[in-house]
Amino acid sequence: MIELKNIGVFRDDWVLRNIDLEIEQGAIVGIIGESGAGKTTLLKAISGLLDVAEGKVLFDGKRLHGPTEKLIPGYEEIQLVNQDFALETFHTVYENIKEKILHLPILDQEALIIELLELLELNHLADRQARSLSGGEQQRLSIARALASEPRFLLLDEPFAHLDQALRMKVMNYLSALNRIRKTTIVLISHDGSELMGLVKELIHLADGRIERRCPTAEMYFLPESLAQAELLGVSNAIELDGNHILFRPTEYDTSGNDLKLEFQHSMNTGMLVFNYFKTTKGEEVILAALNELADVSSIRISKKL
Repeated sequence: MIELKNIGVFRDDWVLRNIDLEIEQGAIVGIIGESGAGKTTLLKAISGLLDVAEGKVLFDGKRLHGPTEKLIPGYEEIQLVNQDFALETFHTVYENIKEKILHLPILDQEALIIELLELLELNHLADRQARSLSGGEQQRLSIARALASEPRFLLLDEPFAHLDQALRMKVMNYLSALNRIRKTTIVLISHDGSELMGLVKELIHLADGRIERRCPTAEMYFLPESLAQAELLGVSNAIELDGNHILFRPTEYDTSGNDLKLEFQHSMNTGMLVFNYFKTTKGEEVILAALNELADVSSIRISKKL
């Protein structure tokens, strides 16, 4: 377990302050927040790659030492994949992965390298030097290296930023299996929480260097405390109805009701879903998701999932 006890990080001003957090072994946690909220700084503090100005970070009850107290910063059991990538730039893709698993028998090394090259779709780049890769390719190699280390805690900073949807789903499925089979603890951060949906079981909303909320993913998604919090996880509708301010997702409606009068504007077919745009009688925009166009809908009942 990792514990953060009242930690603060100061750089000209407080980047993090009064952070109390426990992450149990085997958890999958997402951290969301706007750019500048302190998400990356928090991961660096958790991994022992950053000194904290106040408080302490504990790993299995023992204090983690920051870089000023440790000859080689970081801990083998806690792997951080961030935008720095930390690759051996003059080594090949194959070599970058192999050097993380030299302790394994030769046959096991080869099997794991092949598995990770296929997972991150790096097969065709195996003999290329890391310095010649694109930013997205370097990110995928950085993820492969972290997975090869088989850490107890895997910390991922915007891991899907350069991945297309198909590869993102493939990596998410692998991470889910890794957590399920090996009990690897996974912490991911993103400014776009919708890309974490389906993988993380719990979400932490970080704002201005402080934890605003921590709760199960479905609760954060369907019961946001503000429009700003709702929009971190995707499209949300905000309307006033009978004197009440209501937030609801594009799927939280029933066309058989007539609580909310709507006027159809246009639709946008994304392939998987059709997003239908409406206006209320007050001019508020409402987006409803469906399998088809809803041009004939003129009223709905808001039907909350939770």
